[in-house]
Amino acid sequence: MKHKIYNYLAGFFSLAIVTTSCVTDDDLIQVDPNNDAVDSFWKTDQDAIEGVNAAYGSLLTDGTYMRSTPLLLDLKGDDTRSNSPWDAMYNVGRFNSNVSNAAIYGWAYETYYQGIYRANQVLENVPKISITDSALKNRILGEAYFLRGLYLFHAVNMFKNVPVPTQIAAIYPQKTEAEGWAQVIADFKSAAEFLPVSYSNANDKGRATKGAALGYLGKAYLFTKDFPNAKIAFKQVIDLGVYSLVSNYRDNFTDTNENNSESLFEVQFSRSAGGVDLGWGGAPATGWGKTSARAITYGPRAFGWTDVQPTFTLFNEYKQEKTTTNQDDPRLDATMFYNKPGMMLYGQNFATFYGGNAGDLNDLFCRKYQNSDGAYANEFDWRSGINERLLRYADILLMYAECLNETSDTPGAYTYIQMVRNRVGLPNLATTKPGMSQAQMRDQIGHERFLEFPLEGHRFDDIRRWGWLQDPVKLAWLKSRDVEFNSYATGREFFPIPQLEMDNNPGTIQNTGY
Repeated sequence: MKHKIYNYLAGFFSLAIVTTSCVTDDDLIQVDPNNDAVDSFWKTDQDAIEGVNAAYGSLLTDGTYMRSTPLLLDLKGDDTRSNSPWDAMYNVGRFNSNVSNAAIYGWAYETYYQGIYRANQVLENVPKISITDSALKNRILGEAYFLRGLYLFHAVNMFKNVPVPTQIAAIYPQKTEAEGWAQVIADFKSAAEFLPVSYSNANDKGRATKGAALGYLGKAYLFTKDFPNAKIAFKQVIDLGVYSLVSNYRDNFTDTNENNSESLFEVQFSRSAGGVDLGWGGAPATGWGKTSARAITYGPRAFGWTDVQPTFTLFNEYKQEKTTTNQDDPRLDATMFYNKPGMMLYGQNFATFYGGNAGDLNDLFCRKYQNSDGAYANEFDWRSGINERLLRYADILLMYAECLNETSDTPGAYTYIQMVRNRVGLPNLATTKPGMSQAQMRDQIGHERFLEFPLEGHRFDDIRRWGWLQDPVKLAWLKSRDVEFNSYATGREFFPIPQLEMDNNPGTIQNTGY
């Protein structure tokens, strides 16, 4: 899959599809006049496979996981900070995205709807193809439901009231947040029914599975505070018996152990597939590479752009609890570079390399998703091949623990939290903090998730869904941890609807606060 999925159709998918919900029926049937692939497509099994591969392709470009989506998910949390010279990036974490400048967030919005459109093409056309292998047909439909659900999950989660396209030839009015989540849930339910638990063909590695669909279904329920249904979905993932935590936490963020037992779904990047051009967006070109720009964007000073850095709050919280062997939490060194004896990055000793600059010597830099173990001198070729892990089993375990706590089984939550703690050698929580109340356990889960998932796009989602921004005490606490929260204003937990969408889709209402 890591290579096969890249063979999507460059010509066919250069339809007028990327401006999302503002198009008319006539717009939707306009094709590239330089190719006639549309007239002969959607006829064979291979067409169906290539069609769904195209829907995966929208995960690889700048609007999604090549660069923009990780930035949008990470920068608003108290685990990150940004001093980027680019105002569109700098302002994300300061809740100050500009309505008149849709750079980054607008690219993400556009690409989510490109992906939704591609998934809708599969869902509309594949049922009409005479595919003799019913398992293959169902799998392809399941993948399309999963991908539509995933793109819509991001759109609703980040932009709140958005169009919810489920057909191709239609105008898509803005829907409520509740309607958006309802469709996300429906799509993941359908995906879970159709998708296999695993794939026997190595070329299919990386495709969506039943576990991925159930995991995201549970997550959608969790984000809408439907804890009983979320608990059921997460338990179904656990009961599949195919996932487990890898022994080395860092193996989740390098290119040496991708698609491992902990990964439910990851975006497949590769330095060896495709060309060497950067896939900025729009219709795919044959020269595009299938690489990520995350590493250079988050890279340490002099090895990348250093647009994103960990906070000292995160560093200090890792120091709060020692392992059973009286060591620092090993996730600290897997997450960030800092001035520690023997710390190496890109073949260089940290203290020696930064020794002439006190500011850098005493600063913190991102290590997750960096090609920093010695094989590369820096990230300036923009070509990271590290897969982006979107959903890990550790997340399933901690979300399941949260559901147990929220459904009056606080004692039961300890077991699943401890599974994650055991991997990094932390002491038994039932011994160090026995008998926690439900409220105490909520805070503990917040702490556990903070240390397990920094720089992975989860922290701000947690802050928002837990209602901390509306709680004066919690908001003041966040401000004390990260000064970027001082500029938070009501409604700015969501991004603005891009102005192009406002202009082209009359009746669209801008989000509160913009």
